[in-house]
Amino acid sequence: MTLDRPESQDIVIVGGTGDLARRKLLPALYNLFLAGLLPEACSIIGFARSKIDEDGFRALAREAVEAGSRRGLDAATWDEFAGCLSYLEASPGGYEELVKRCQQTNRIFYLATPPEAMPEVVHSLAKHGLDKGARVVVEKPFGTDLASARRLNQTLREVFDESQVFRIDHYLGKETVQDILVFRFANSVFEQVWNRTSIDHIQITVAESIGVESRGRFYEQVGALRDILQNHVLQMLALLTMEPPSSFAAEAIRDEKAKLLLAVKPVEPRQVVRGQYTAGVVEGDSVPGYRQEKSVAEDSTTETFAALRIEIENWRWAGVPIYVRTGKRLPFRATELEVAFKQAPIPYLATSDDAPLHPNHLTLRIQPEEKITFQFLAKVPGALLQAKPSEMSFAYDTEAFMVEPTEAYERLIHDVMKGDQTLFVREDAVDRAWAIVQPVIDAPPPVCFYAAGTWGPDEAKALVAPNQWHLR
Repeated sequence: MTLDRPESQDIVIVGGTGDLARRKLLPALYNLFLAGLLPEACSIIGFARSKIDEDGFRALAREAVEAGSRRGLDAATWDEFAGCLSYLEASPGGYEELVKRCQQTNRIFYLATPPEAMPEVVHSLAKHGLDKGARVVVEKPFGTDLASARRLNQTLREVFDESQVFRIDHYLGKETVQDILVFRFANSVFEQVWNRTSIDHIQITVAESIGVESRGRFYEQVGALRDILQNHVLQMLALLTMEPPSSFAAEAIRDEKAKLLLAVKPVEPRQVVRGQYTAGVVEGDSVPGYRQEKSVAEDSTTETFAALRIEIENWRWAGVPIYVRTGKRLPFRATELEVAFKQAPIPYLATSDDAPLHPNHLTLRIQPEEKITFQFLAKVPGALLQAKPSEMSFAYDTEAFMVEPTEAYERLIHDVMKGDQTLFVREDAVDRAWAIVQPVIDAPPPVCFYAAGTWGPDEAKALVAPNQWHLR
């Protein structure tokens, strides 16, 4: 990880004892500490309603690091990291005490809280003068629809300048997602064919094998469209299809992403398939249906699967269909961006089994493993002139660069400390992303059912016809 050490600062985790802090934030901060990438003078303050003392918070942090750090816990250096940690209860007088604790000029407030708690926190920070020169990190979901997102952004705008706001989408911190821009704009061989002339269609799949687990009550209010498609998928699509930025500066990249999202037509309900999993078998285990999950209504119509056909109305992409989908209880976990190039105009060659020739495909695998694969046709050895699909593959791992890839939250937290907003979502992009899916929220089509362990309802296959989903 070749990053600079930030200036001294205070990092306040609002909701510092919650699930996000334990699973992601505390392990990420510890890994940054081990890499020498925390400021020399760094105070990490947990700020939450839990009635624990500082020793209790340090014990909680140690458990979180043991469970979630990719580097494990180093007993020899733990006490030094623990010395950076402190805790304040978010009681009526908590903000006054927080003013006394925040001694650094640079301050970060990471709002690891539910969206409904954000207005109170933001206004309390302003009331006590803690907003001056601060950076505030906001987690998704950025609202539940266009109107609520605008209200949240209005709340932020009342207190903070846009340059102080870091709306985090952890997918943008993944190495392969960041590599989309380098892959496109540093390799002229691909940029020359990155348009409607050469590309037949694009697919994005975010597949999860897990169900809603213990999040039934939360998921009932959200669903797959809001949880994944409106944010993660549209952000990846913007990087994949945006115009070249004037530079790799944060605002230049964010300008082009916003322009691209502005060119995406709002999705009509007829371009959408909503699904819900029933009982089935996933990775060899029998699992219940969504309606049998804890805290889920027996007659729930919340979608656990969503597939959309998206159209971009600009010169580069006019007429190129874009298919995106996400779902729970699918056969396995995978996130892929698939670019399908057009078939050769005249099929001179045959395959060895007389099957139709496969057009070229470029696949960017985001998870579980990170890699890029290009599928092409090669001659089968022998006297006959026959072709067979072959591929070139690049794995984004430690061996490729002799550098261990970082976790998404490590990179994103470090960028917040440096004040780099490149990988964070700007207000106009949030607004436009909600506008794209708002027609579906207003008039959702009925849910179709699919057995757990399959690739979603049959209606999703019809959505991409005459093409097929790459993962199937």
